[in-house]
Amino acid sequence: MTKLSVNINKFATLRNARGGNNPNVVQAAIDCERFGAQGITVHPRPDERHITYQDVLDLKEVVTTEYNIEGYPDKRFMDLVKLINPTQATLVPDGPDVITSNTGWDTISNETFLKEVVQELNEQDIRTSLFIDPIPIRIQKAAEIGCHRIELYTEAYAKQYHNDKLLAVSSYQSAADLANRLGLGVNAGHDLDLNNLQFFKSKMPYLDEVSIGHAIVCDALYLGLENTIQLYLRELTIHDIIP
Repeated sequence: MTKLSVNINKFATLRNARGGNNPNVVQAAIDCERFGAQGITVHPRPDERHITYQDVLDLKEVVTTEYNIEGYPDKRFMDLVKLINPTQATLVPDGPDVITSNTGWDTISNETFLKEVVQELNEQDIRTSLFIDPIPIRIQKAAEIGCHRIELYTEAYAKQYHNDKLLAVSSYQSAADLANRLGLGVNAGHDLDLNNLQFFKSKMPYLDEVSIGHAIVCDALYLGLENTIQLYLRELTIHDIIP
C-alpha cells in the first residue's frame, strides 16, 4: 500500500500572510490524519516563510502517523531533526533562496557530504530519504551512501503527462525497479495531483509513499479538505482493489 503524506506547508503560508493563527497548522495536521492521511510532511526553510521551526516542535506533540521533515541538511536543520526524532528525514538540495524544490541531489559530487549526514541520522534510527531525479547512476550512489529510501522528483513526469503519459512515467518505472533491486524504498513527490496520480501509481509497483501538499490545499479550496484527502487516497488504492 502506498501511503499518503500530506505536506502542510501551504496552510502555514496562508496563516503567515495574515498573521495570527488562522488557519491553525497544528489543527490542520490533526484533521489531515483524522481524514485518512498516513503521514504529515513539513519543510521548514531558514526564512520561515511558511512552516516555522516552532511549528515543527509543536507538531511533534500531535502527529500520530509518520512525521516527515524535509530540508537542506545544514546545522540548524540537523539540530532540529535530531531534537524531534521524526519517522523520516527527507534531504533536499535546496538553497535558502529557492521557492520550491526544483532538482534532486547529485549524489556523485555530494557523496562525501551526504554520507556524513546520513550516517548521523542513521545513528539516531531516523529513516533517511534523498530527493533525487530518476537517473540510474545517482540512485546507485544513493544506495552506496546508506540512505533507506529515495524520493523521486516528479515534476518532469507531471509536465510530460498530458503529452505522452507512458513516456512521462517510463524513467520513473526504471528508477523504482533499480531502487528496489538495491534495497531502497521509493517515495515520490512534486506536482502529483488528482489528474496524474492514479496513472503514476498504476505503473509503479514499488512505491512506498507520496508526499503531496500544494495540490491538496488547492483542491481543498473547492472540494473541502476531508473530501480531498479521501479522493487522493482513492487514487492511490483503486489499482490495489480492482484486479
